[in-house]
Amino acid sequence: MNDAANRILVLFAHPALEKSRVNRVLIEGLADLRGVTLHDLYEAYPDFGIDVGREQRLLLDHDIIVFHHPMFWYSTPAILKEWQDLVLAHGWAYGSDGTALLGKRWLHAITTGAREVAYAAGGHNEYTVRELLRPLEQTARLCSMEFLPPFAVHGTLGMRPDEIRAHAADYRRLLVALRDGQLDLERARAVNRLNAELDSIIGRREA
Repeated sequence: MNDAANRILVLFAHPALEKSRVNRVLIEGLADLRGVTLHDLYEAYPDFGIDVGREQRLLLDHDIIVFHHPMFWYSTPAILKEWQDLVLAHGWAYGSDGTALLGKRWLHAITTGAREVAYAAGGHNEYTVRELLRPLEQTARLCSMEFLPPFAVHGTLGMRPDEIRAHAADYRRLLVALRDGQLDLERARAVNRLNAELDSIIGRREA
């Protein structure tokens, strides 16, 4: 990859965006970012008729894949599962001859209605978002991709407008750093969620 200009594909999946205050603002903050392609899956495929060839070409054309979605039953909205089943094909994304995604990076930008304290041992949901994403982390590994910790926005229910704007600014800042190779990957790999440690993981160029 060219660390000075990583191309980023944001696969956005929200089945009811008109009802979302937080995800809408997060996405709007990326609209003018050079090197970032925003792809709304529910808008592109309202009938779930995913164009596999188109999706595979998009993956080939980008270096970093961001799966942006709300947490639905401790996983992704349905269209992302359909996307994975069809697009990450054997012999293309994985298997002895499936090397198309080798070396690309995979991360989730994810929102939860509950606060972070609910996503911890002893909390209402018992597990962290990172732990709940383990099946997807293994999917990335099977596809020879590097899985990065998530950008997780907790407590969206009742979140104040100024808090939403702050999260949107952090999201934009993270994608700019990823695009420009300014994320300290060694430190980033060690955190539970990227936006908990932005000041410490942004600023030093990748080795």
